[in-house]
Amino acid sequence: MRLLGRATALTAMAAALFVTNAGAASAANPGNDADTLQSMEACKEPGYSKFKFTLWYNSGQNGAYRNMHHAIYNFDALRPGDGADHPLKYCSGGVSSPWPGSLQRVKNNAAAGENFHYKYMARVYYNSGYKGSQDVMGPYQHIDQFRNVYNNNASFQFTS
Repeated sequence: MRLLGRATALTAMAAALFVTNAGAASAANPGNDADTLQSMEACKEPGYSKFKFTLWYNSGQNGAYRNMHHAIYNFDALRPGDGADHPLKYCSGGVSSPWPGSLQRVKNNAAAGENFHYKYMARVYYNSGYKGSQDVMGPYQHIDQFRNVYNNNASFQFTS
């Protein structure tokens, strides 16, 4: 009984530490990597998510997608606070079978995008760190097939 009590206490402490650290990160940066990796908003139907930018696996906004809401320096190295890099992956979906691209890495796998933000430009870059060629979408604009970063995309940011 005493051992079970200690295990429960340790579990509660670990949970409190995670919530405290996640809360601190959220206060400093409302769009943090933990939120991007773990939020249900990331996989809500595009246009209905609080996240205002979507990448699609296939051209024509088809296949698997992933919603985003803040700048991502490197699609393969999101840092949710656990000390490790995590790749951004497409959401899993489809009624009878998974959509093409489900659970695949987003980096170098995006063919189309849409900006649902009312104010900011959305930029998808060829390289990590917001560098290299880019495709740009104005507010409420989409690109059915990227011209400059088709299946070669590594970072994203909103700009004014």
